[in-house]
Amino acid sequence: MVKRRSYHHQPIAPRQHAMSVIPNRDVYPPKSILSVTSQTLFAGADELEITHQGSQYRLRQTALGKLILTK
Repeated sequence: MVKRRSYHHQPIAPRQHAMSVIPNRDVYPPKSILSVTSQTLFAGADELEITHQGSQYRLRQTALGKLILTK
């Protein structure tokens, strides 16, 4: 007969995540948001060229209505 060892396991405490605390909105107020529809942006075109900090980006609409942004 083989004797089995009995191991006593302690419960594992849940992990503390660095981002588990939500910052106070009074300390970090939301920035202003400009709302524009995609129809206004594209104005009938399928692709839009955007210049951002000296780089060119392209925003295009897929056949399924999704948006893809590429550099």
